[in-house]
Amino acid sequence: MARTLGFLGPSGTYTEEACLLYDPSAELRPYPTITAVGQAVVAGELEEGVVPIENSLEGSVNFTLDLLISQPSLFIKGEVVVPIEHYLMAKPGTDPAKIKVVYSHPQALAQCREYLEKNFPQAEPMASLSTVLAVSDAIASPVPAAAIAPRRASELNDVDVLDRGIQDVAANVTRFAVLSLSDHAPTGRDKTSMAFTFDVDTPGLLYHALGEFAERGINLFKVESRPTKQSLGQYIFLVDCAGHREESPMKDALAALSQPISMLRILGSYPQWTPTGSPTGSPKP
Repeated sequence: MARTLGFLGPSGTYTEEACLLYDPSAELRPYPTITAVGQAVVAGELEEGVVPIENSLEGSVNFTLDLLISQPSLFIKGEVVVPIEHYLMAKPGTDPAKIKVVYSHPQALAQCREYLEKNFPQAEPMASLSTVLAVSDAIASPVPAAAIAPRRASELNDVDVLDRGIQDVAANVTRFAVLSLSDHAPTGRDKTSMAFTFDVDTPGLLYHALGEFAERGINLFKVESRPTKQSLGQYIFLVDCAGHREESPMKDALAALSQPISMLRILGSYPQWTPTGSPTGSPKP
C-alpha cells in the first residue's frame, strides 16, 4: 500500500518534484502551508510530509525551522535536494516577440532578472502568489504573457515551453525535509540536525559546545541561530552535522553537549542525500 505523503502545494511546485524523487509511488496530498503539512503529520493524517528547509541562494526556510523547534513530536526522517531550474512557458501559440508580461513568484522573478532584461526587455515582470499560479495568470492574461515556473507545471498545464534553465545562477538548489513522527535508522552515512539553547550568557559557551564535535572529528555542515521569541537577545542555535545520534562519536558528543546547555532537541538523524539524486544507505523503509 502506498504511503501518504503531504507536501507544500499546490501541485506542480518544486516541493511536489521533491516528493516524486523521494517516493514516486506515494499518494501525494497538497497542503496550503508548511505548518499545515506538519500538523497533518502530527495528527496522523499523513505518514510523512515534505517541506522546503534550505535554499542555496536564500538560506534557511524559517517557517520550517520554527515548526520543528515548536513541535517535539516531529522529526526529520530524510532529505531531498532538488536543482531549481526555471522554465519559461506560455499559452500555446504565443509569439515570444510579442510577450508584454512575465508572471511568477517574486523570488523566481528575482532569480531570472538578468535573463528577462536581456531577452524580454519589453515585458513587465508581474508577481504571482506562486510559480504554479503564475501559469494560470499567464494563460488568463488579456495581453501576450509568459510564466516562470517549474518543469512539473508544464506537464500539468496546456502550455508551450519557450525556454528552460533561465535562472541567472546555475547552482540554485533547494533542500527539502521529510517530516515524520520518528527519524531514520542508521545507514552508515547519516546527518543529524539539532537545536539547543543556554540558560546563561557567558563568553565561550558556544565555542565550548561546538568544541565537543571538533574534539571527536565530527564535521559540522551548518551552524545558525533563531530568536527564542521569548526575550530580545536570546537565541536557539541550530546545527547540522555528520553522523547518527545512536552511533558514536555522535552519541558521545550529544552526551557531553547536554552538560552546559539548557535545552537540547534532536530534530532528527537521517540519510544524507547524494549528488546523484538518491539517499545513501539502506532503502527507505
